Amino acid sequence: MRAAFLPYCLPSIGEEEIAEVVDSLRSGWLTTGPKVRRFEEDFAKYTGARCAVAVNSCTAALHVALAALGIGPGDEVIVPTMTFCATANVVVHLGATPILVDVGEDYHISVEAIERAITPRTRAIIPVHYAGEPCDMDEILDVARRHGLKVVEDAAHAVGADYRGRRIGSHGDAVCFSFYATKNMTTGEGGMVTVNDPALADRIRTLILHGMSHDAWKRYTKAGSWFYEVLEPGFKCNMTDLQAALGIHQLRRLDGFVERRQSIAHDYSRALSNLPGVTLPKERLDRSHIYHLYPVCIDEGAAGVVRDEFIDLLRDANIGTSVHFIPLHRHPAYRDRFGYRPESFPVAERLYKGLVSLPLYPSMSEADADDVVEAVRRTLGCDKLSPERAEEQELTEALPLPAEPSGVLA
Repeated sequence: MRAAFLPYCLPSIGEEEIAEVVDSLRSGWLTTGPKVRRFEEDFAKYTGARCAVAVNSCTAALHVALAALGIGPGDEVIVPTMTFCATANVVVHLGATPILVDVGEDYHISVEAIERAITPRTRAIIPVHYAGEPCDMDEILDVARRHGLKVVEDAAHAVGADYRGRRIGSHGDAVCFSFYATKNMTTGEGGMVTVNDPALADRIRTLILHGMSHDAWKRYTKAGSWFYEVLEPGFKCNMTDLQAALGIHQLRRLDGFVERRQSIAHDYSRALSNLPGVTLPKERLDRSHIYHLYPVCIDEGAAGVVRDEFIDLLRDANIGTSVHFIPLHRHPAYRDRFGYRPESFPVAERLYKGLVSLPLYPSMSEADADDVVEAVRRTLGCDKLSPERAEEQELTEALPLPAEPSGVLA
């Protein structure tokens, strides 16, 4: 067992981020200002989107994107049940109805389930790029076009991912990202909306700052004016320069973060591929998997252990884990209010009962990853060391024993 607990996730913050935050503190500009604009421009260029609007969370990004697209009372929005509650909560906040649908074996929203759920009141689809692997966006966009629906992507897990030659951020009507502390890049709290329609971007900018007229944030600069107008009742979900100071440098490091995540994930897959009753993530050739999560699914019958016990045993071995996610249809807010029942979501139900996310983040060492592998193998009754650790142990055992100390200092 490890001597120290290995957390499920830790952010990677460098000296450049710290210096940029300090520069913001010294500048006197703490809220939305020039660094937010710089971060937005960099992010739009990175994703290939025409416009990017920074906000204070992915939840806010989803909320304002749907609001800007006109989603409101009486509308229905299709949402996968295998997601965090924010994806559906924002639909409820707008007075619309979230229509939960099942997922496929890859944890992504089922295109067939989308088709079955469409009614005359359906206005939008929110596909979720689960774990850092993009959904089947071409098929989803085709369904949306045929039925005249908007597509707002929940890309909380997918910053840096590619789908068929294009980065996530330039496909749907709006794409929403998270920079929460556990994500592949972080601003502490924070998010971004990318769009290809400048008029839609302008409306989102208005909504995120009380509905005030464009560039109201400049009113305290020499270039601004004290006069502004409230064009519609908006929200308060703008990003601050302090957050953007982190984001500017996190974005520059993102590809390196992704490469390290993929390396750890591939090590996991090699070391755990032969375990009975354990389903590992799979990769597809037409898209990148950036491994925001490394979810494994434990089959109780074949593995000989139930998921909850598996988590407890790993915790006893000083390995942190998590579960992504408790399906929305199981939560009282959706089960009781909308009448959702487990039998309507057979795939999500089966996946959830065995689902565990293993630790995965760039600052993990090779020894950390090996400790996770060995703990998983031993928990499942496979005491054999991973190939890397076995080779290391063989080399150690082959070395001659050190001489007895003579008591004389060299």
